[in-house]
Amino acid sequence: MDLNKVMLIGRVTQDPEVRTTPTGISVSSFGLATNLYWNDQQGQRQEKVEFHNIVVWRKLAEICGQYLHKGSKVYLEGRLQTSSWDDQSGNKRYRTEVIVDNMIMLDRKSDSGSEPTSSMPQEQNFTQQSPTHSEQSQEEEISVEDIPF
Repeated sequence: MDLNKVMLIGRVTQDPEVRTTPTGISVSSFGLATNLYWNDQQGQRQEKVEFHNIVVWRKLAEICGQYLHKGSKVYLEGRLQTSSWDDQSGNKRYRTEVIVDNMIMLDRKSDSGSEPTSSMPQEQNFTQQSPTHSEQSQEEEISVEDIPF
């Protein structure tokens, strides 16, 4: 069995750029920063920032373009995808992106502390595809005897 799953909580580093493919599919791209904090041997607080390239497709891309902005805190779920190409000098170049299929906005308004930054409910969960009713009922009907291990 293989697994390619990414879960990130971080801050958007630039406003999402939404484009449309020639076939009419929306795609959004933006950066996300995640921070790691720790205390070193001398007790000094240290920080390391990782930057991630994010790509979102279809309706979720439009939602990102509408509600996310630089500094927004967000939870993203998706998969890693690496592409390669040869640059003008003939050197092999690589770019790893997170292809998102689920998003939860985590921001709150700063004035009241209890309202989300947009008109959407707090921690609104957006997914690319939701299971159909028949898939949901099949998941509920699985018994312990049906599990193969």
